Amino acid sequence: MSDLTDKKIAFLTSQIGVEKAELESPWQAVLAAGGTPVLVAPEAAAVQSMVGDVDKDATFDPDTTVAESSVEDFDALVIPGGTVNADHVRADADSVALVKQFADAGKPVAAICHGPWALVEAGVLPGKTLTSYPSLRTDIANAGGTWVDETVFHCTENGWDLVTSRNPDDLDAFNATLTAVFSKA
Repeated sequence: MSDLTDKKIAFLTSQIGVEKAELESPWQAVLAAGGTPVLVAPEAAAVQSMVGDVDKDATFDPDTTVAESSVEDFDALVIPGGTVNADHVRADADSVALVKQFADAGKPVAAICHGPWALVEAGVLPGKTLTSYPSLRTDIANAGGTWVDETVFHCTENGWDLVTSRNPDDLDAFNATLTAVFSKA
């Protein structure tokens, strides 16, 4: 089992539309490995989760805002999916800047489903290979990345680790890989 003791992991979402399983499952994996997950959102208001992109579910209170966060505060970053969530994250300039800062600092990033849209927007994909929800394939290619259809993919190119998966069905592999990668950060 991977050890994340003394590791602080940022979970970046918008205020609405995060796919509940893609937030909760990696969060629990980080906790189980001894890490400290931190929910980061643009506002201090509750984050609304969804199931299957359409059914509202639980709400989660952010631990901090994007504006109050710094890449130096964290060891790694998780970007959950949810179509609406991912679209809002990529449209928020401060959230995109935080994503870019993680890559520029060489800190590991994990993104699932539509989460890689933030990486597209941050301009950090040239030379990277990754997977995602299949509809992002063209966006990833246009951003200089190489898209693959795999359960989980770990890319080490360009001086930073990127762990990606396609959808909630891949969460077991995603969680195992991200905790293993994050434990080395």
